[in-house]
Amino acid sequence: MTKRAEAKYKIDRRLGQNIWGRPKSPVNRREYGPGQHGQRRKGKPSDFGTQLKAKQKLKGYYGNISEKQFRKYYAEAIRLKGDSGDNLIGLLERRLDAVVYRAKFVPTVFASRQFINHGHIKVNGRRVNIPSYLVKPGDVVEVKESSRQILIVLEAAGLSERDVPEYYEVDHQKMTAKLTRVPLPSEVPYPVQMEPNLVIEFYSR
Repeated sequence: MTKRAEAKYKIDRRLGQNIWGRPKSPVNRREYGPGQHGQRRKGKPSDFGTQLKAKQKLKGYYGNISEKQFRKYYAEAIRLKGDSGDNLIGLLERRLDAVVYRAKFVPTVFASRQFINHGHIKVNGRRVNIPSYLVKPGDVVEVKESSRQILIVLEAAGLSERDVPEYYEVDHQKMTAKLTRVPLPSEVPYPVQMEPNLVIEFYSR
């Protein structure tokens, strides 16, 4: 089961943005935050506040990853060659739960995590039940044959609210997906603007 400790749409309301672009998001109706003080006028955020919000938004988008795990991605991103912000997005997009979500095998990233935990996904023919497993370009991710008729899978493929990015090769008949390359942040179809460089600055303080 997913380790999410709070209702996912509370993340939307706290940040004031529909970060997954879903039609059911309460932000579509109420743009202010949750709770009795949600409608208070907010002052101009500090640099720290701006960086913190960027981190919370990116963490939340990928299924509200734990702080410990997210910090590991930061450490790996600055260790790799090239732009640290690009590296961070590349690592997050290689997560197995992100791949299953992007391929439209499930409707949400939270459903993706649960789907993987329950053993419905194979990578290169081997069952993998770890949502944070890092997929390499060229790896073939597939829905287990006995799981392909599950209602959530059939419905997800027909969702019109998002498309499969071009850095994937997806066959919805065979329920397979292949990550062809690690994407740049500008290629990732986020419904809202993500600022990975602010996240790097937050941890570099």
